[in-house]
Amino acid sequence: MNPHETTRAAGTPGDGQGPDELTAALDWTAHATRRLVRVAARTLREDLFTLERDPLPPMSRPRWLARLPHILVFLYGWVATIPSVQLLLNSYQARGELVVMQVVVQAAALLMAMSRPVLGWWLSLGAAFITQIAVTRVGENPWPWTLPELALHGLVLLLLALRVRPRVAVEALVLSVGFGFLAVAFNNFGVGYRGTAVGALVYFGFTVVIGSALRARRVARTQLVEQTSLTEEERARRTLLEERSRIARELHDVVAHHMSVISIQAQVAPHLVENPSAELRENLAGIRENALEALTELRRVLGVLRSESAADPANPHHPQPTLADLGGLVDNVRGAGLDVTTEIAGVARPLPPGVELTAYRIVQEALSNCLRHAPGSVVEVGIAYGPRELHVCVANSAPTRSVPPSPGAGHGLLGMRERAGMLGGELAAGPRPSGGYEVTAVLPMDTPARTTTEKDSV
Repeated sequence: MNPHETTRAAGTPGDGQGPDELTAALDWTAHATRRLVRVAARTLREDLFTLERDPLPPMSRPRWLARLPHILVFLYGWVATIPSVQLLLNSYQARGELVVMQVVVQAAALLMAMSRPVLGWWLSLGAAFITQIAVTRVGENPWPWTLPELALHGLVLLLLALRVRPRVAVEALVLSVGFGFLAVAFNNFGVGYRGTAVGALVYFGFTVVIGSALRARRVARTQLVEQTSLTEEERARRTLLEERSRIARELHDVVAHHMSVISIQAQVAPHLVENPSAELRENLAGIRENALEALTELRRVLGVLRSESAADPANPHHPQPTLADLGGLVDNVRGAGLDVTTEIAGVARPLPPGVELTAYRIVQEALSNCLRHAPGSVVEVGIAYGPRELHVCVANSAPTRSVPPSPGAGHGLLGMRERAGMLGGELAAGPRPSGGYEVTAVLPMDTPARTTTEKDSV
């Protein structure tokens, strides 16, 4: 016979297990129990044996009542401490020196609970333990918690639950209630259980639930504020990228035009020179080939940007506007009910296409903002041609009627700044001292062609 079969046969009849299986099961149970105890002890040590500072948060509104929670805790502790001393000395016949120690520890517990909640809870539990030692007579009074101590320890639990995770608050609740039941089990006063421990369970549980709910609400509001801030940042970033993409689509024609001109000039140049050398023909052919390759790559890359919106003004079928089209823009705005005047200073002349387009778009966006945010105002549009810079100014008076806030406020200014910065210019926007709003931009007009001419003349 197999030895294992002999062992199983020797087991207890009807239990289906031999001694080896039973021993293994007991060993596994003991191992699991020890592991569970170690995990529980480690969790309690990490949660409840800490001096971490976590101040009681002040009230956010109104500001002059920011310290109201601290004042209420102080008043609550003061009101509950006086009857506690009288009750311990008269009704419980407690020893005077221990009563003084209990009051000092309980007061320290309330103070600590406002800055270090876990330490404050331990001190409050220590004050309750001192009460058990100090009391020499119970009689018909509540036990093991006196009513003032019940109120004070519940306040400490509430202050704890307001700052720590719910798990830590539940652990403190279990230990507090367990202390009360142990005090009932080992009391030496010869009185029966009077239900104070059950009342403590209900009251302490209620304070922990309220504190945890308020903490969860505060955490949710904090996370909501953070998420809102992140959303605003992401929205601003996305708006910036969209505006840059739109600017890139609009400038596609400008860049493509110059590349085409370079290619054509390189192709025509050999015919303008009598008996051009082979090296000149080769260099011009290389220039034309590189220009065509660059133009092809440019159209391939920026064509993707154009395909995002076929109806966009930057569509290849729509010519890019210039300052020559400013009159039509102003007429359209006047037709919408806005009083607009224009003034041009300096000698008007053709400018680089990028400067023309940027100036037109800045005026267009500024007038759109006037229509949305300043209905009924008087708008002045000024264009000043300087020797090296173009000055653009759009100013409006205060609106004659109120309008609801626009959800897109701020995005237009972002696009205008991007356009001015792209050319190395500057843009400023802000309220006017006399009321209304003003947008000014300074756009440099220097171009590579002009720089080359200046170098050649030198």
